Amino acid sequence: MNIDNNLTEKNPAPASLTKMKEGRSQSGLRAYNERKIMSVIRAIGEAPKSEISKITGLSAQAATVIIKSLEAEQLVIRKEPQRGRVGQPLVPFALNPDGAFGIGLTIGRRSFEMTLIDFLGNVRASLHENFAYPKVVDLVVFIEKGISTLTLSLPSELAEKIKGIGIATPNEIWHWAEESGAPSVVLAQWKEFDFIEEIGQISDLPVYVCNDDTAACSAELSFGNPTGVSDFLYIFIGTFIGGGLVINGQLLAGKKGNAGAIGSLPLPSIATDGTLKSQQLIMKSSIHILEKMLADAGHNTDVISGDYESWGDLGEVLALWIDNVAQGLAYATICSCAIFDFEAVVIDGAIPESVRQKIVERTKQMVNESDLRGLSPINIISGVIGGKAQSIGSANLPLLANYY
Repeated sequence: MNIDNNLTEKNPAPASLTKMKEGRSQSGLRAYNERKIMSVIRAIGEAPKSEISKITGLSAQAATVIIKSLEAEQLVIRKEPQRGRVGQPLVPFALNPDGAFGIGLTIGRRSFEMTLIDFLGNVRASLHENFAYPKVVDLVVFIEKGISTLTLSLPSELAEKIKGIGIATPNEIWHWAEESGAPSVVLAQWKEFDFIEEIGQISDLPVYVCNDDTAACSAELSFGNPTGVSDFLYIFIGTFIGGGLVINGQLLAGKKGNAGAIGSLPLPSIATDGTLKSQQLIMKSSIHILEKMLADAGHNTDVISGDYESWGDLGEVLALWIDNVAQGLAYATICSCAIFDFEAVVIDGAIPESVRQKIVERTKQMVNESDLRGLSPINIISGVIGGKAQSIGSANLPLLANYY
């Protein structure tokens, strides 16, 4: 499991993915095989050396040498021997939760969040701050406080294992002043803000920057993905809808970081005068549209602000919004699967599980009712990470870059 090299990084990785795949040196080949073994262990939970050797295609001797090295680095740990069979009991190996840590910073339209996760994706500590709209000056203060707080939450020997800071940020946030309710002059400051330079003045940790929904996709790839598909389109329903791509088990950001940016997908429609017009998916299938619909209907919109566990009874407004969301997702799903034959389309978001399931089922229905001639059946499934996907995914970026 690897992330493509289009993430912005303060410190270069010890070896690029290309070099490891080509195996140009023994050290590069070994680094690739170490990543391969850790990816296998992460995917299946735990396994003995014989099974790891079989899955990776490495010789038993090579797998043994690498696992011993990973064990010495405290990246993997031995589990209880598997008894009850002929011969010596097999000793399974698993990732060590304390083997490595990542810090993530999520820039939202309504909040900042910093998260510390361990090697298994468990959240060890987090810090959250709500606001009406994001300001650069507030972020700098939040970063200083957050890095200090999260680092001090670990014993010193574990704090040394923090491998970097991942930044999940919306693409070109300064373009969405009207939708986020922020003064354009305030959002314009983000255009000149350099995350790597600013954080470099606060911490020596490597910094990785990517789109917020690409980060969410990384969380699903590493800690979700229950069906184990290696090629999928990931859709995250947030304040603004977005997505990510996984190809051959790798998170694909794209050369300009725009891979999976389905929020910009144009939805064609016919105007009242008969002319063709279009609007972006972001204006049909996002939470900020529900917020506007609720306000127009006289509802209190606070119930959906930052709360993705339960929205309560929103009546016909919610039902209409779900239908609109599913209509947009059905179109995006068919277009995407016509271009790349995805194994699955995964739908997640900062929404209650019950709402997500309704959107998944309605999207399936609309896709199946469409003209799919020339396409294979499309597998649409629910994501499992939920509202924390962006924050967990941002903290996962340093782990992906270093180990998978």
